[in-house]
Amino acid sequence: MIGRKLVERLSGQGKGAELTLHDVVPFESTHKAIVSDLSTPGEAERLVAARPGLIFHLAAVVSGEAEADFDKGYRVNLDGTRRLFEAIRKENATEGGAYRPRVVFTSSIAVFGAPFPEAIDDEFLNAPLTSYGTQKAIGELLLSDYSRRGFFDGIGIRLPTICVRPGKPNKAASGFFSGIIREPLAGMEAVLPVSESVRHWFASPRAAVGFLVHAAQLDTAKLGTRRNLSMPGVCATVGDEIEALRRVAGDQAAKLIRRAPDPIIERIVSGWPQNFDASRALAHGFRADSSFEDIIRIHLQDELQKSAPPPTARA
Repeated sequence: MIGRKLVERLSGQGKGAELTLHDVVPFESTHKAIVSDLSTPGEAERLVAARPGLIFHLAAVVSGEAEADFDKGYRVNLDGTRRLFEAIRKENATEGGAYRPRVVFTSSIAVFGAPFPEAIDDEFLNAPLTSYGTQKAIGELLLSDYSRRGFFDGIGIRLPTICVRPGKPNKAASGFFSGIIREPLAGMEAVLPVSESVRHWFASPRAAVGFLVHAAQLDTAKLGTRRNLSMPGVCATVGDEIEALRRVAGDQAAKLIRRAPDPIIERIVSGWPQNFDASRALAHGFRADSSFEDIIRIHLQDELQKSAPPPTARA
């Protein structure tokens, strides 16, 4: 979903750049499209052979699925990432170090684990409590080391939970955060598996694409050796989400949320970060949504094509 929106944004910039898209499942595009499994030996080399100058690495098995299928999570999230980085390193060696693309890697706030301070800053240690978070943390370390060695120019951005995700639910444990907004807005019942007191860190898909585009253009020399940053976002409880939904869409929408506690989801979510001090990212020009109401309005504008007041940007 983020990849699709990123392609729309890049295509709309009209700079004539050639885009090559890759996914593990068939998809339609007016751009060059390659369908294969990145974690299969030889596939990363085939993708990098054209020596692209900018690579967005978004491919991942999401949190709930990575926890349920240990082998698949490590094969895709770790082995796939390492194969991509190695393919770039080999092209770099072939060119005598001249080939050094910008690599934008989507990490996750799941690299952090409880107990948490009131607000997590970039000095807080990486101590993930899920397989997905562990795989992303390893990816961050690899990106930093490969960048330090000059094989590519990498930057890792730790995305908040993206909300509201359009389309059908995926296997992410965080899916209910979007579901309790998306389904009621469409007049459908939504299931809430956790307490309304659960607090979390959010960004809209539009903000996430903005993070990626900004990361592609950022002067990474200003980052020094610390190539991974936590992105800014909106801190809100599930209760805050529901109240924002009520303010935007009315009581009838909020009444479509059915409480059905799920101990497995509750256990996973209990180990997730809740709030961040994203001062470092903000200092480097990354910008997020201003409120959860704006996140809902962005969904209405971008997905449901309904009129709504334009969202404001965080200063």
